[in-house]
Amino acid sequence: MKTTFTARHFEASADLQQYCRDSVEKLEQFYDRIVMCDIILQPTPSDENPQQAEIIVKVPRKVLTAKESAGSYEQAVHNAVETVSRQLKKYKEKMHAVN
Repeated sequence: MKTTFTARHFEASADLQQYCRDSVEKLEQFYDRIVMCDIILQPTPSDENPQQAEIIVKVPRKVLTAKESAGSYEQAVHNAVETVSRQLKKYKEKMHAVN
């Protein structure tokens, strides 16, 4: 799986980048044919949840996305990974039902 990391309007620390990459690598345990994964972090104007994480996962014949906001980038990434993992499980079930 190829992973790209983008931090918009701020400089991401090496620890934050590594945390994001490690988090999305765990998605492969749900579906092993992930082609590519994009991680996009950016601040939001919201005072309540100022950090936003967007994860875009490309699998054969489909693109899954999750966008989550939270108080920290780590929490936002965690929530987005949870959302994508649910989508992957659903996608995998559909693919097995078709075959």
